[in-house]
Amino acid sequence: MSSSNNTQNTQQQQKPGLVAGHAEYIKGAAESLIGGVIGSSAWTHSGEQDKAHAKATLQAATENRDPQVAGYGKAEEVAGKLTGCDGMKKEGAASAHKHNQ
Repeated sequence: MSSSNNTQNTQQQQKPGLVAGHAEYIKGAAESLIGGVIGSSAWTHSGEQDKAHAKATLQAATENRDPQVAGYGKAEEVAGKLTGCDGMKKEGAASAHKHNQ
């Protein structure tokens, strides 16, 4: 494998991902909810930290992303509605519109 392929693979692995960011946010929300239910401040705090990290990951993932080119269309829009993520809804709608033209 050439060094340019290694560099490209490393860059792809370091890119923040939308799916990973949303999964981490859901995990954090669940931890925070459980912490509140059982009265565990450690769980609540951990969940809030995960949610904050996930928000930063999602922001980084969408910062230079053009939904017209790299969007997931209707699936992303629906996932945004289910998770309450306005950014996903907006970008999904934008990419769905582009794919339908």
